[in-house]
Amino acid sequence: MKALISKLTATNTGLDTLPLRLGAGVIFAAHGAQKLFGWFGGYGLEGTAGWMASIGLEPGMLMAAMAGSAEFFGGLLLVTGLLVRPAALMLALTMFVAIVTVHLENGLFMSNNGYEFGLALLAISVALVFRGAGSLSADRLLQRQLTQ
Repeated sequence: MKALISKLTATNTGLDTLPLRLGAGVIFAAHGAQKLFGWFGGYGLEGTAGWMASIGLEPGMLMAAMAGSAEFFGGLLLVTGLLVRPAALMLALTMFVAIVTVHLENGLFMSNNGYEFGLALLAISVALVFRGAGSLSADRLLQRQLTQ
C-alpha cells in the first residue's frame, strides 16, 4: 500500500506548478460546481444532463455526473495539491472530450465557442501529470511522511 501511495503522490520539487495548480484548480472546481450544484449561474446536474443528452453524450445524467465530478473534485485536489497526477490525468481526459465533442467544430476562438480555453486547461493538466504537485503540496507532505 505504501508503494501505491508513493507512486500516486510522486512529485518534483519546485514552486513552478503552484500557480498552475491554484489557477486551474479554482476554474475546474467552479465549472464542476456549475454542473453539479447549479452554483455560479450553472444549470445543475439535471440541466447539464439534459444538455449533454441533447448533444449525443448519453446517458446524459451519467455523463454530467462524471464531468461535473471530475471538474469539481479534481479542481479541489489541484488546489490542495493532493493526488495531483491522477487528478490532472482525469481532468486532461475530461478536457479532451469537451474539446472534441463540443468545441472543435467551432474553431479555436472562445468568441465562437471554440476550444482555446479548453486547450489551455488541457495543456495545464498534461503539464501537471508530468510534473506533479510541486513543493508546496499535500503530495509533498505525504512523500516526506513515507520516507521517514
